[in-house]
Amino acid sequence: MTNPLTGIAHTLGHPFIRYAFFAGSGVAVAAGLTGYFLVLRAQVFTADALSHVAVAGAMAALAFGFDARLGLFVATTGVALGMGLIGQRGKPDDVTIGSVFAWILGLGVLFLTIYTRSRSTSNSTAGITVLFGSVFGLSSSQALLAAVVSAGVVGALLLVARPLLFATVDEAVARARGVPVTALGLGFLALAAVTAAEATQVVGALLLLGLVAAPAGAARRLTTRPYRAMWLSALLGLAAMWAGLGLSYEVPALPPSFAVVAVAAGIYLVAAAAPAVRRSARRRRSRATAAPATGSLELDSQAAARTVM
Repeated sequence: MTNPLTGIAHTLGHPFIRYAFFAGSGVAVAAGLTGYFLVLRAQVFTADALSHVAVAGAMAALAFGFDARLGLFVATTGVALGMGLIGQRGKPDDVTIGSVFAWILGLGVLFLTIYTRSRSTSNSTAGITVLFGSVFGLSSSQALLAAVVSAGVVGALLLVARPLLFATVDEAVARARGVPVTALGLGFLALAAVTAAEATQVVGALLLLGLVAAPAGAARRLTTRPYRAMWLSALLGLAAMWAGLGLSYEVPALPPSFAVVAVAAGIYLVAAAAPAVRRSARRRRSRATAAPATGSLELDSQAAARTVM
């Protein structure tokens, strides 16, 4: 029988696997923490919009001969802050996001056309990489950059977690207490944008929403305590990343981005079904407890009837 530790050591012996786990772990934790606040603040639609902004930004950079990562970070951060400034108190509404969404989709198609006609021969897979990610294709420098950026996002979120949570739960009271609600909202959008840009390199722009929303949604269903849910979201995102990368390595036909998001979606489905399973188990226990009691009452009634007779 093969030792599991030997198999893990053999898998991690490949440099591209180490880089994927290193970068993916950081991105998963950052996406889990960011996603929790996006879900709590009812801003999941913002993450969906930023995924399309990432496509437009990367395609624009490639079309004009720049590094795709430059376009990713500049476009997502700029649009996120712009949406926050247009919306009320640093929190864009659905109309603002929807308008930006449609405009960005058009720009993405335009820049994709320009890139395909002028520069795609020099890097024919760049467009596919932006859409679907390339975590197994990261170099050591790219993995290190992803981990450093993710650590910065996590650190910044932890610094503002308490006032951001206060402003999210009761904005009016937080503002009355002197909490800079608008500045916090804009800062959080910037962090969400950086997370979206970095996660695009791992799972791709099209599947980014799954990594951000699914672990956070599962955490909120499993606990109502904010700080516990925040860390649980990060852990579930990390679990989805590790399981997805391992599954994709063992089954090469599965793209890593699909495997990661599929595991994340599965975690959410399990969390969504958990309350119904617990209720069903409680009902069965209640019926099992009530049955002997009912039987003893019937026996006592029969005994009393015989005594009277």
